[in-house]
Amino acid sequence: MPNYDSLRKMPYNLDDAGVAWVKDTIASMTKEEKIGQIFCLIAYGNSTAELDVVANKYHAGALMGRPMPIDDVCEMVAHLQTKSKIPMLIAANFEGGGDGLLNEGTNIGPHIQVAATNDAEMAGKQGMVCAKEGVASGANWAFAPIIDLQLNHLNPIIPTRAFGSDPKFVAACGAAYTKAAQQEGMAVSIKHFPGDGVDGRDQHLVTTINTLSCDEWDKTFGAVYQESINAGALTLMAGHISLPAYSKQLRPGIKDENILPATLAPELLNDLLRGKLGFNGMIVSDATSMAGMCIPMPRDKAVPQCIAAGCDMFLFAKNLDEDFAYMTKGVDDGVITPDRLDEAVMRILGVKAALKLPEKKANGTLIPDKEAAKKIVGCAAHKAVELECADRGVTLVKNLDNIVPLDVNSYKRVLLYPINMGVSGFFGGPLDISAMMKESLEKEGFEVDVFEPPKGLEGMLTPFCEIPSKYDLLIYACNLETKSNQTTVRIEWAMPMGANVPIYIATVPTIFISFANPYHLQDVPRVRTFINAYRLKQTNVDAVMDKLLGRSEFKGVSPVDAFCGMWDTRL
Repeated sequence: MPNYDSLRKMPYNLDDAGVAWVKDTIASMTKEEKIGQIFCLIAYGNSTAELDVVANKYHAGALMGRPMPIDDVCEMVAHLQTKSKIPMLIAANFEGGGDGLLNEGTNIGPHIQVAATNDAEMAGKQGMVCAKEGVASGANWAFAPIIDLQLNHLNPIIPTRAFGSDPKFVAACGAAYTKAAQQEGMAVSIKHFPGDGVDGRDQHLVTTINTLSCDEWDKTFGAVYQESINAGALTLMAGHISLPAYSKQLRPGIKDENILPATLAPELLNDLLRGKLGFNGMIVSDATSMAGMCIPMPRDKAVPQCIAAGCDMFLFAKNLDEDFAYMTKGVDDGVITPDRLDEAVMRILGVKAALKLPEKKANGTLIPDKEAAKKIVGCAAHKAVELECADRGVTLVKNLDNIVPLDVNSYKRVLLYPINMGVSGFFGGPLDISAMMKESLEKEGFEVDVFEPPKGLEGMLTPFCEIPSKYDLLIYACNLETKSNQTTVRIEWAMPMGANVPIYIATVPTIFISFANPYHLQDVPRVRTFINAYRLKQTNVDAVMDKLLGRSEFKGVSPVDAFCGMWDTRL
């Protein structure tokens, strides 16, 4: 039988009525409803037929929404909360701002830009904006903040998504976001336990490894997680990341082939997380369609093992009917005991009670007011936070020749080298950095040409002297984002033979501006003026221009080693 008294403690802090609702609800549920409650599914739109399947066929306890128009979000939430017997958790990746769910939402910036302001309270402002915009549209659960540590500049997932590499500062940012968001009525999910940022691989494609020793982990990731747990984080997301040092300490004699990612490892979820760190909240797995979970064991074993090991909620599915069947068989076969199932449901319902969802369902406020939401989402106050973050976040990493701030008259003729993402992301293509930068530079009086690779091979290329004779300044503008299913974020130079490589550094003043990954100095080590702006959006482009021209000082402090630990990047 679940320990219902645990709901009276942090992070739930339920009163008698809240505990009674959880207990009575579980007592009234069928086996199928309990199994449905432990699933968090996904929606890409507001199709009522698809939403009815989520609410009525599977009885899902939660749903994550992808970015869509505010009208669609409000209609989706209204339909789900009307049809669902038990109020649902409505989640989104509120990592940067309200635009994690809402096309019209404010984007404060990725976590690394927030951290570059060198002010943990900016993370609190980010959490506040995410929560206000999300709650206004009916969401109540943020898959954020990301409290991973960026300890490997070759990591393909979190270079811009994490708050940086300093454990103390990341801990402060995570706690600030957590407190601010939950104060506005949105549960957070700190992620990705036991910690991404050490491995140089992607758990979407392989089971990754946090290779730190137990002592190293305690002083870094452990301390960071403890801070957000102490701040009252209601939920935590477990990653498909193993922690061999602790698995071996907690399970002496365990063989290497039996070391599992946290989503399947009871010693990490129960002994380390719940035991040593004292986390009493709800644990949700990372997306269970990732290879990091699918590789270690057969799917029919992994699905119930995820819950049996200690996760309370199962995120997404590879095939809905199949995964529900696997989960049901796991319950029927005793892989998931009745007590473990009830405990998982108790923790899920505990989050719902802590968010006052039963009361909101009773008084009708679970259904968002569309017109009221439109006054909050993207409002002037939130845009002011976005502008503040852009102004304070842009970071001047190198200015060895002191050419910044620029005098337009001295550097009037500019050759712009745009470096865009070559492949469109899953949810649409990249912004056109070439057009954005050209327009912004020309508005300031620069004469701008955009580089185009020449035709020809050795002996037939543009004479070296042509570029110095035609241009006063070369500007590289780069937008290469880290993303799922990509194992490296390196610059692929143009043909023929790296035609756009910065070979004029010693001859023509050259500036490199990254609007995404902060680690491009590894590929342009001797560029003498280097700026990190962390995300390509107009507010960041405007902030960069203000600083290039001296209208505003560079205030950003790099949250990571932008020099990638290499000696020549400092030249």
